[in-house]
Amino acid sequence: MKFLDEAKVYIQSGAGGNGCVSFRREKFIEFGGPNGGDGGKGGDVVVEAVDGLNTLIDYRYQQHFKAQRGGNGMGKDRHGANGKDIVLKVPVGTQVYEEDDETLLADLTRVGERAVIAEGGNGGFGNAHFKSSTNRAPRKANPGEPGEERTIRLRLKLIADAGLIGLPNAGKSTFLAAVSAAKPKIADYPFTTLHPQLGVVDIDDREFVLADLPGLIEGAHEGIGLGDRFLGHTERCRVLLHLVDGTGEDAGRDYRVIRAELEAYGQGLEDKPEIVALSKADAMTPEQIKAQTAKLRKAAKRTPLVISSASRQGITEMLRALIKAIDEAATDARASKEPARLF
Repeated sequence: MKFLDEAKVYIQSGAGGNGCVSFRREKFIEFGGPNGGDGGKGGDVVVEAVDGLNTLIDYRYQQHFKAQRGGNGMGKDRHGANGKDIVLKVPVGTQVYEEDDETLLADLTRVGERAVIAEGGNGGFGNAHFKSSTNRAPRKANPGEPGEERTIRLRLKLIADAGLIGLPNAGKSTFLAAVSAAKPKIADYPFTTLHPQLGVVDIDDREFVLADLPGLIEGAHEGIGLGDRFLGHTERCRVLLHLVDGTGEDAGRDYRVIRAELEAYGQGLEDKPEIVALSKADAMTPEQIKAQTAKLRKAAKRTPLVISSASRQGITEMLRALIKAIDEAATDARASKEPARLF
């Protein structure tokens, strides 16, 4: 299944049914009076986050969605049927924007969360609604209200516990394949990964979701390379795992390039907890590892982990460090939502 994280969709809610003008006409009943029923309400357009989806590919093949119109009122005080809602099922983490791509309508972050994006029109009143002591035989009924129509944009931001970032060919896909059952494309040329990949990692009877994000390059925030389009997925990650290729010329410079792109993008990415690792240790001599580690420590202001996905060197320590960072981030998030105590 191809990964698709953005879609443009036209939606229209159902119009309300018209009210009915009707009078009771039965034998031996001289003054039957009005008995026209009200029209039914039109169906709503609802967006719902469901489990089991991780892409918006369904909305590439169908972009128009219309809810059912409400039924017209009928004689004998019969109310028109309400129109059926239409439900757009999306992955957890989907945001719904207006067509301007700036006005946020809904942000669905939990399974089962729903949002009404377009409400159906109300049904019109039948003439029975207008009878009074001074108007015993009204010949008036209201038409149903029209439904809403608009174009919306769906934008998926993957929800993962940890996100892999780094320059192209830093070993992110190889690391994901080594620690999970995911099968990302792996090759010895840049931009092998063109779409985010998810994997579930098991370590010490614990599980967490790891996202492999397409590589960034210098100037990505200006649209160079793949641009910063996939950085939106890192907004949902609790922890960032920054892999730096140890076989490159300068690990410190490579680290600073990615950090500059995170700061240029904003959205709080530069403040997320980060674990730094020097990758591809199996392809380096001890002297190279020592020199690159020193450069990376100076740039990151912390001692990086040294790993090799091919030989699994340092992988267990890396995963345990990730679990610890994820737990700490979750604790901080819960603490920030607790109301302050008054003594």
